[in-house]
Amino acid sequence: MDLTKPLRCIVKLGGAAITRKNELETIHEENLATVSSHLRKTMVSGSSSENTIGMDWSKQPGKSDIACTADDFGEHEVGLASPFIVVHGAGSFGHFQASKSGVHKGGLDRSLVKAGFVATRISVTLLNLQIVRALAREGIPSVGMSPFSCGWSTCERNMDAVDLHGVSKAINSGFVPVLHGDAVFDDFLGCTILSGDVIIRHLAENLKPDYVVFLTDVLGVYDRPPTEPDAVLLREIAVDGCGRWSVIRPILPNGNKEVEISVAAHDTTGGMVTKISEAAMIAKLGIEVYIVKAATVHSLRALSGEIRGKIPDDWLGTVIRFSG
Repeated sequence: MDLTKPLRCIVKLGGAAITRKNELETIHEENLATVSSHLRKTMVSGSSSENTIGMDWSKQPGKSDIACTADDFGEHEVGLASPFIVVHGAGSFGHFQASKSGVHKGGLDRSLVKAGFVATRISVTLLNLQIVRALAREGIPSVGMSPFSCGWSTCERNMDAVDLHGVSKAINSGFVPVLHGDAVFDDFLGCTILSGDVIIRHLAENLKPDYVVFLTDVLGVYDRPPTEPDAVLLREIAVDGCGRWSVIRPILPNGNKEVEISVAAHDTTGGMVTKISEAAMIAKLGIEVYIVKAATVHSLRALSGEIRGKIPDDWLGTVIRFSG
């Protein structure tokens, strides 16, 4: 199914930005609330909080300054300025269950793996519901869509089956699909973990957004792990037609264009390694990618599309673009 309106942006909510990764199944409430507010300002037509009505009518915990009852609607119009898709990582949801059981390695014939598959999906869909609720409280008509339930699957961890009919229909109907990293079937291994970063690349290939924004827990991509002394924030990375990438700005000492990347031991989806490689493949399609710290003025500017083209001197983040 084709989109009736061009897709403006795919947003990745990094697990480390919206959860507390060292606290099992704990959401970073302040960051998620700020990100949701930023997305409302970017997505929703006439998006001041005074004329926005929330859509979470449940009695579950969750705070919002925006009115949130069915009686408030009346003839109120719910409109998106332009189509968006949100994809989120798992953070402290799902990774523990997956790594303890080895779901990412496959082997559904083993009882531990089968139990881990169930536990992982419980955890990531729980997070998905909480993110959908946070967006809905901001008046964003969001709907959770799990890759497993949509029939997405892999073969030897490479994407094999992708059904975008439901995603396209949701967008055409005026909703914001909210997808997530998920445990899925794998035709060779039995099962594995499909990361949110890989999901974004396939969405970008098929739906051609104007730009893609990765919201993370650090300012962007660094030339080495950002916890190390003298780590340098990379402002611009170019990707050539072969998928090779190099640092354009700033000029690094000794002309070095390489980047050292560390992967957290508990991260079953590859962490920053996967993020940069998938971002490079998106950029190769001619789609600009911005990697920026969530819940900051810099991320709000990236979400609004202000960074397209020339990078403002006072903007902190990383732009990955095609070099032609």
